[in-house]
This record gives sequence, C-alpha cells and structure tokens, in this order.
Amino acid sequence: MKTKHYTIYSLVTTLVQEAALVAAVLWLLPSFGINIPFWGLSLMVVALGTYAYITYRFAKKALRKKPIISPHIGSRGRTTTPISPKGYIRVRGELWQASSSTPIGVGEEVVVLDIDEMTLIVSPTGNNNHKSEATTLSD
Repeated sequence: MKTKHYTIYSLVTTLVQEAALVAAVLWLLPSFGINIPFWGLSLMVVALGTYAYITYRFAKKALRKKPIISPHIGSRGRTTTPISPKGYIRVRGELWQASSSTPIGVGEEVVVLDIDEMTLIVSPTGNNNHKSEATTLSD
C-alpha cells in the first residue's frame, strides 16, 4: 500500500472510530442509565486519537522498511544469544532463529550453511575477534 493511500485510509478509519465512540457515549450508554460528562467524552476522544496516531507512526515506518527475503547460504552474521542447539543471530540487521550442531557463544561470528524453513543452520567461522558488526558484516 502506498504511503499516501495508507495515510488517507488511516485518517478515515480513525474518524469512523471517533464517531462510533461519540455515538455510543451520547446515545447507547444513556439508554442503560450510564451518563458520561462531556469532559469524559473529550478525554476518551483524545486518548483514542493519540492511540491511532502512535499506531499510524509505527505502521508507516514498518511499511517503508525494505524486507530481505532470507539470508543466502554463505551469509555471515553474529550471535545475539548462545546457540546450544538453538538461539538467535543477526544477519544484515535482521534477527533470525538459528541452530548449530556445536555450541556457539554470544557475539561470535557465524556463517549460514543451510536454511530449514525459517531457521538458519549455522557454523562458527573461526574468526571471532569481536570486531564491530557494522564493519565486519556489511553485506
């Protein structure tokens, strides 16, 4: 979805939600004997609008992010948790579940040997001098 269309869609759905809230507070709740003062309604409208704005910002950021399909065999990454036999590694800025037949510690450089569904099969590279990920893993 293009950003312009997403913005219009978000604005329209937020206005519909706000209208439904106002209708429920002004017409539905009084029929059950529940009366909410105007300042309470105003506070609910502001809270719903704030929630909608925050979720819009996060969603817009996520829509702009370019996904990577999957790391290719031979990609290098660095462990973020111990892998014994499963753990997590970071490859090109993405966090992936990984498994290894040998235990691997945190912060060690690994190479992708195979991909099993959404789990990367990895092995230590033997080059574990703990350089910055930005300098050693810039693919």
